[in-house]
Order: sequence, then structure tokens, then C-alpha cells
Amino acid sequence: MARMQQVPPDMPSVGRGILSWIGMFAALCMLGSSLRAERPNIVFVYADDQAAWTIGALGNRQSRTPNIDRLYSEGVALTSAFTTTPVCSPSRAGLLTSRYGTELGITDYLNSTQEPAKGLAPELPTWPKLLQAAGYATGFVGKWHVGSQDRHLPTNNGYDLFYGFRSGAGISKDPKVESEGVVRVVHGYTPDVLTDEAIRFIRTSTGRAPFLLSLHFWAPHANTSNRTSDGDRTWLPLSEADWNPFKGLDVTLPEPDYPGLDAPRATRMLAEYLASVASLDRNVGRLLAALDELAIAGETVVIFTSDHGFNMGHNGIWHKGNGRWLLTDNRGYRSNMYDHSIRVPAVVRWPGRLEAGSAVDRVVLNLDWFPTILAMADLEVPADAVIRGESFLPLLEGREIPWRTSFYGEYRQLHQEQVDQRMWRTPEWKLVRDSRPGKDELYNLVEDPGEHVNLVDDASQETARALARLDTALRNRMRQIASGP
Repeated sequence: MARMQQVPPDMPSVGRGILSWIGMFAALCMLGSSLRAERPNIVFVYADDQAAWTIGALGNRQSRTPNIDRLYSEGVALTSAFTTTPVCSPSRAGLLTSRYGTELGITDYLNSTQEPAKGLAPELPTWPKLLQAAGYATGFVGKWHVGSQDRHLPTNNGYDLFYGFRSGAGISKDPKVESEGVVRVVHGYTPDVLTDEAIRFIRTSTGRAPFLLSLHFWAPHANTSNRTSDGDRTWLPLSEADWNPFKGLDVTLPEPDYPGLDAPRATRMLAEYLASVASLDRNVGRLLAALDELAIAGETVVIFTSDHGFNMGHNGIWHKGNGRWLLTDNRGYRSNMYDHSIRVPAVVRWPGRLEAGSAVDRVVLNLDWFPTILAMADLEVPADAVIRGESFLPLLEGREIPWRTSFYGEYRQLHQEQVDQRMWRTPEWKLVRDSRPGKDELYNLVEDPGEHVNLVDDASQETARALARLDTALRNRMRQIASGP
């Protein structure tokens, strides 16, 4: 605390009062500066459709992710990070609110044409709102996709700035970007366009207040506008820097011997997908360089994760929870809760606070970011807020605390197969209950981590006991959620 200025005893009372207020104001300013120093800047980088298996630091030798790998070497890796719903909108809504999609009325990706009124209720608490109320400058850049009406927008959910896309549709070059209520075409590759704005936000915010930047990339999602000549999905166009290393590359498929796999199609798609991952990674590097240039990396938490995982020939499908068969004789849908759909990459860098190059192998969920980020900013979760997640900051700091080993997931699909799925996963087993008769699934994750052998009808005692345990846990969790707070 600043020392109060001494007032000469013969000074008039008005002068003494003015000096007293000046002294108090200086003290408060210094206190405010101290609080700003204690509260870190937060840069939350969110990929779209990026699986954990794409990360070089996690063992993929085909990927080009040197900048994300740098975060893993300088931060704490969350090696068992999952989302509770393997598709865009409910996962993003869960990130912001720490609630399940069924509680929010957002259970599948939002189609702004078919369901324009659906979205994140503006009265719900979100962690960006709480950071904003605590004095953070807040900016959202990129894909929103939790409601397309004005009342759903980031500026009604805790962000001062919105530069990006209301819905999930997008393209990898010359995107139509909304800023201050105006939509215009911005020329350039989409990851570059978004990162340009993110860096502008950081530059204008640095030194004024602690800031929160949410950079929600649209990559490596496939184009929703561009298609190949036969109408198939493509990730192109991409910049030469990102595409050339993969152009014509004979990439290795994850399950090349899967019966009936359309290998040529899968090879093309995997090469384009990895190039799109590289485009995102290159821009992560630009973002980190800006923090270094401004000399604020030491006071900035950088978080990198994804909204859900992705399949590229795994189990014969591509895509996420609303998977598509990647077979020569089948291009239909395959709804799933596979690990490759729900597992996400996640890493946190906080220089001077977290041990560089360390890892946490406990199960963390997208619902946990709300209380964890508040804890990073030394803010309390509101007493009246319904929060399904837990703060894993103690785990990041290397402390031992009681923590979950199992978790619940859900996916009510509305746009393709129109199916309801509920999941309970332990380190050893996974049960998926399906609303369609005969479609339940049970996997022994120890013996069958690829989830190829469905044991739901297996008659062995070990399997039967596991099925009973998982079913009881699943139903108990569903009752808890349905009963409210």
C-alpha cells in the first residue's frame, strides 16, 4: 500500500482534504495495479474438430504441430481430457456454462436455418461474464455456434468484442466475418484472418487491464461450402505453407485394414485434415510470438484444447459423434461415443506457476474449465450457479486431491440419425445406452482400447458384473441431472 502524503499542520483544511484524496487515489491505483498483476491474462485457444491423436507431442509423427508441441513442452499436458458430448454446440455450451446439453436444450449442433430460436440463454452465468465483471477486457474471435440470434451472441455472454461467425458454417479462405454487427468478406485464409484480429485485441488490451481472449478457430473443420468435384467434403483451399508438405503425401491411415475401408478417399481426407491442423498450428505460433514480443508471456495463461475429437478411418468412420461411414459400399451415418470422438487435446501454460513439461493423467472434462479458469483468476464461483464441473487447478499445480476416475456423457442427435445416447466410462470399461433397440454397446477398454468388440451380449460373469455396475452408475447420474441442482 502506498504511504499517505504528510500534510503540514498549517495547511488549510481544503488543501489537506485535496491531498488526502490524492493520496487515497494513488493508493487505490497502486492496489488496482497489484490486483491486475496478480490476475493473469488468459488466452483460450479452441480448435474445431481437432483430435488428440493429431498432436506431435502426443506421438503423431505425420502431423506438423511444432507450436502446439511447444505449449506441451512449456506447460502441463492434460492427457485424459474429454468432452461430455462429441459434437460442436453442446460441447461449446458446456465449456461456457459447466452444464450438460440436456440441461441447456442444446443437445446437437445448432442449425440456424432449421432452429433459429435455439441458443445459450443470456441469463445463464458463464465464466467470461464473471471475468468481465471482475475487470477483465474480454474478446471473442472465431466460431461461436451456441445461438445465432442477437441475444445469444458473445457480447451478451461476457465479451466486449465479437469478431467471427455466429453459426457453424464456414470456409477456409475469404470468410464472411461479423464485426460490430456488420458482415463482410475478409480476404485471406480463415485461420490467418482470425489470428490477425486476435493479435490486434492483445495489442490494444495489453497494459490497460488483465484480458481474456477466446480464439475459437474454425480449423481443422472441413469446408461446408467448398466440395470436391464429386460433392465430397474437402479442407482445401489452404495456404501453400500448410498444404505443400502434405500435397501428394502417402499418409499412413490409422486402421488401413478395416474391412471395406475406402482407402484412397481416406488417404486424401487425412492429408487435407492434417494440413488444416498445420494451418491452425502455424497461427498458434503467431499468437505465441505476439505474447513474446509484447513481453507478457510470463503473465499470461495460454490454454489450448478442442471442442471434441475426430475420426479419420478409425472404426471405419470419419467425423465425430455424428460419424459417417468411410467404406466403399456405405456413406451413411454411424452415431457413436468412441474415445476418438470424445477425447480432446488439452494443455495449459502458465510460466512461473505451473511446472513446464509436466502432465496430469486424471480425467478432466469440458465442464471443468468454468471453475478452473475462475480459480486461475482468484474468483469465486457464484453460490447460486449450477456447476457440474470441478476446478482442476490443484492438479495442474501438482497437488493430490480426490478426483473422478469415471464420467458421464450424452448425445441426443437431432439432424441425422435422431438417436439418444448415454455413456458411462471408467478407466476399464465403457457402456453406451442407445435409444434404438439392439444398439447398446459395451467395451473393455483395457483389452480393446480401439473399441472394436461389443461385449454387451457377452455372457461371462466378469462382463455381466461390469455391465451392471456401469448401468447403475449411468442411471444414477441421469437421475441426478434430471433432478436439478
